[in-house]
Amino acid sequence: MKRWIAAWLAGALFGAGLALSRMTDPNVVLGFLDVTGDFDPRLAFVLFGAVATTLIAFRLVLRRPRPVLAERFQLPLSQAIDRPLVTGALLFGVGWGLAGYCPGPALVGAAAGVDTALAFVAAMIAGSLLQAITVRRGPA
Repeated sequence: MKRWIAAWLAGALFGAGLALSRMTDPNVVLGFLDVTGDFDPRLAFVLFGAVATTLIAFRLVLRRPRPVLAERFQLPLSQAIDRPLVTGALLFGVGWGLAGYCPGPALVGAAAGVDTALAFVAAMIAGSLLQAITVRRGPA
């Protein structure tokens, strides 16, 4: 139960930060990506804050023998840059550039009842299900 509460609180904090910084507004994100037009640099500050926080926090947290609410850390084992990673990154970037949403802000927008966010989340879930089916079938 403690893990669920911690996850909910972390998600609520993340969502509040996204809303406060207006990163749930796809126009802010699209403005950041429009470097030759009406450029909006706000996303750069949010990204810098996230990266700086992560660089500091990860170094401190990973010094612990284990997480506070788990038996062990669950860190990625692979560092390979392979075709699925690159393809997924490209698809993510194209989707982000077209819609102005990525998963976190889309979920916050959907929870607020924003129709474009609801459509994005539906498409995101469909893509996740398609990926799960593809992985289960194995290589062609």
